[in-house]
Order: sequence, then C-alpha cells, then structure tokens
Amino acid sequence: MLLSMTGHGDASGQNERVSVTAEIRSVNNRHLKVSVRCQDAFLALESNIERLIRKNVARGTLTVSLRVRQLADQRAATIDQLAVQQYWTQLKDIAAELNTDPPKDLSPLLSLPGILKDNYDKSVDEGDWPLFEEVILAALKRFQDFRIQEGESMGDELNSLSSKIEENLDEIEKIAPQVIVDYRDRLKNRVNELLQSTSVKVDDNDLLRETSLFADRCDITEEVTRLRSHLQQYRTLLDGNEAAGRKLEFLGQEMFREVNTIGSKANHIEIAHRVVDMKAAIEKMREMIQNIE
Repeated sequence: MLLSMTGHGDASGQNERVSVTAEIRSVNNRHLKVSVRCQDAFLALESNIERLIRKNVARGTLTVSLRVRQLADQRAATIDQLAVQQYWTQLKDIAAELNTDPPKDLSPLLSLPGILKDNYDKSVDEGDWPLFEEVILAALKRFQDFRIQEGESMGDELNSLSSKIEENLDEIEKIAPQVIVDYRDRLKNRVNELLQSTSVKVDDNDLLRETSLFADRCDITEEVTRLRSHLQQYRTLLDGNEAAGRKLEFLGQEMFREVNTIGSKANHIEIAHRVVDMKAAIEKMREMIQNIE
C-alpha cells in the first residue's frame, strides 16, 4: 500500500474548557519535518504533538495548525482605562494641530491594540492534552485516508508504467538474436563487395570470429536479466505495506542504468526506439516516486 506524501486532514473537538480545531497539511520531503502553528500559550504542547505525528508519518513536510478557543470563564473583557486616556489625549492633540474638533464617540477606540483585556486564563492545562490528542489523531486519520487514496491512484499508474517497460523488454529480447544475424550478413556482403575485383577470399572462420566479437560487445543478456529482477522487486514494493518511497527511488535509478546500457550495446534501430520508450516511462515513474512516502 503506497502512501502519498501530499495530504490534508482536519478535525475539531471540545471539552468544558476549550474548543480545538486541528488541520494537517503535507508536501513531499526526503525526511520528516514537522511544523506546529498555534497561539503562543499552547506552544508548550509542540513536543507532544510532534511525537504523535512521528508515530504515524515517516516522510514529508507536515504543517499542523491548531486553533484553540477558550470556553471556560468567559466574562466580559475589561477596558484598559489608562490606554483609552492615552489614545484620547493623542487624538485631542492631533485635532488641535489640525484645527478640528476631536471625535465625540469613544467606541472606535475599542478596536485599537491594548484597549481590551481578556478575563480568562490562557495558560496550558495538562488536563486539556487528551482533547488535543483526540483531535489531532482524528485529523491524522483523515489525513491518512487522503494519502491512501492518492497512493492507490499513483500505484495504478506506476504498475501501468512498469508493464509498459516489461512489454518493451519482451520485444527487445525477441529482436536481440536478430541483431547478430543482421550484422553477420551485412559484414559478409560488405566484404564481398570490396573484394569483387580481387582474387582474395575471406575465410568463413574469420567472418565467424569477427561476428563472435561483435556478439560479445552487444550481448545484453545480463542487463535484461537484472532489469527483470528490478521490475519484480519494484512490483513487490508497490504491493507491500512498508514505506517504500526511498527503495523505489533507488530501483528507478538502477532500472534507468540498465536500460541505458541496453541502448548503448544493442546497436539496432528498433531496440533504440524501445529504449527511448522505456526511458520515458522510467522518468515518469521517478517523478511520481518523489511524492511517495
């Protein structure tokens, strides 16, 4: 089961003291990086939140956003009279300089910084952690469901691409023996053309030796065998339950290396076309794998 490193999930909950909303978003990263965003009063819970995330996620850059609203002891806010007086004094001074009347309504001042003071305690209560944990786990569940759905879609595409590589590899194996035969016939015809006006004859053993040397140089048996092994391991990882992103990334590099070697050794136009198709499929696979946990 593949998991996408891109995901989203949210959840909410409350007790008699606070209401909590958690939102989790992630993008791809070679390692795990967790960032917690919340009011300063609740930053003390950051280590607990990160520990919870690390138990459930292996890779990616995760942003956990918390919105906390106090429910207990919600009495009316207190107006800071000294702050109001200071604002009012400044307004009167400015009005005098501008030769105009100062405002008569004080209500607009209530929206200015430092005027209203909350009358409830914003400190962290250890008894609130079970609520935070419950909400974050619920958000993680939705986050994981999202990643699973994305992972299934990517898994189908990756399987399709691996099948395309295997189909081209099957055709290359069929063509490979003919490469030697074509080379032998071209060599023989070319030599005969060059020696038509002479009495020199080419020994079949010489032709056989040259053809054998060519066969050794363009033999792709080992590369084909290794590529098939990589494809088999690749599919096993796609169907497995572990975080396979890094292993799939490594296998993609190895498959590209084998395909590249096949293309350089085969010396045949049809094989070259097949190699181009396989390279394109592997590049697409490697791009997708960058987003797999």
